[in-house]
Amino acid sequence: MMNIGDRIKKIREAKGLSQKEVALNLSMNPSQYSKIENGKVDPQCSSIEKIANALGISLADIFTQENSLENINSIDKSIIEKVQLIEQLDEKQKQSIFSIIDMAIYNVKLKQTLSNALDL
Repeated sequence: MMNIGDRIKKIREAKGLSQKEVALNLSMNPSQYSKIENGKVDPQCSSIEKIANALGISLADIFTQENSLENINSIDKSIIEKVQLIEQLDEKQKQSIFSIIDMAIYNVKLKQTLSNALDL
């Protein structure tokens, strides 16, 4: 089984982030962050939670199956990250975003329908 530091490192690398980027986001010394990833320091639960937030994931994601990040291409990562951010919004903000998405899908379908009708 992978230790916490290895898991954090794997997630960070899957997101294409450097240790320095994550450490700066945490307002942490990069060498201290490196010690966490390398298993030289056992981070406190509060630190793990801050790291999860900096990586744009839930705390539970750090403890999930090791292969949960496999087969995720860069497009999927971007979508997953955006969905995770949307989940953090309040209900009114979520509804606004869903309305925009619904309108965009409606417009695409309308254009396809009109285009098909003109082709007849």
